[in-house]
Order: sequence, then C-alpha cells, then structure tokens
Amino acid sequence: MALSPKLSLVATLFSLLLSFLFLCPTLSRGLLSVSQTVFEILPEYGLPSGLLPASVKNYSLSSDGSFVVELDKPCYVLFEYLVYYDKHITGTLRYGSITDLKGIQVQKFFLWLDVDEIKVDLPPSDSIYFQVGIINKKLDIDQFKTVHSCRSEKSLKDFLKLPSPVQENVPMLLTE
Repeated sequence: MALSPKLSLVATLFSLLLSFLFLCPTLSRGLLSVSQTVFEILPEYGLPSGLLPASVKNYSLSSDGSFVVELDKPCYVLFEYLVYYDKHITGTLRYGSITDLKGIQVQKFFLWLDVDEIKVDLPPSDSIYFQVGIINKKLDIDQFKTVHSCRSEKSLKDFLKLPSPVQENVPMLLTE
C-alpha cells in the first residue's frame, strides 16, 4: 500500500526534524528541556560549577557565548584567595574557558585585581588558571567544584579579623 503524497511529506519532514535534533544536541536540549541553572551549564563547558557564588539571581547566555550573570547583591567568597563578585558579571563562555570577564576581582595583598580570564586544561586536569592582568595563576580545581555562599563585606571583615594580642582583664603569668 503506497502512502499518500501528503502523508509521505509529513513522514519525511518528521524524520528530518528528528535527525536534526539528534545531530544538534545543544539545540535539542534547549527545545526539549526546561531551562538549566548556570551551575548546570558550567560543567557542560568543562568548567567547575563553583566558579560563581550561590547568590545568582538570573543569567542569560547568547548563542555566541556571551553571558550576563546577575547576583542578588555584590559579595565575597573566600577560596585560596579572597574573591569579590560584582552584582553584574559579564564575559564570553567557550568550552574550557571564560574570556572578556568583567565583574570578578581577587585580592592580592592589599590590592584588588580584575580577573580577566579563566581556563582549564583540555583534557581536564586538577588545575584551573586565572588570568589577572599579565599574571597567570594556576590553582587547584577542587576548591571550585562546589558552589559557595556569599559573605557580605561586614561579615567577611569579622571573619578575617585577627584577635588582639593582649586581652584586657587577663592576668599575666610572670616567669623568672
């Protein structure tokens, strides 16, 4: 039994659509699933999910890789170094890297320096690289695998406050 021309055309278009969706997994994922969090997207690009703090309110990712991340408010996260996240973070996401980064700074001694780029080794290793001006800093990737909570500036100052060397009303021990 032969198919009618209309039914044959529908079957052909349906098979082409299915083929297209299987050949373009990024497009099919967008069409077939609910939107993902930024923490789910980062690993799909070979990056650890903990690069951004837990206070992400919204994000957008364009087809050319440019992105905007909006936080509830600016915040700090303590990794091996103290990191400041502005309320708006922008950059370009590619597999294994974030370039043209704006809105993230790291404290080195008493200076705040812009993080310009983040890269990982391909194939993956235990290292992640941060481009800060002309300096390329290699760090252990494990500290970025989990998403960290933000600290406000005040709570961070309390957290980093050094105890005073001598407390009042504490008797001194005299030795000979």
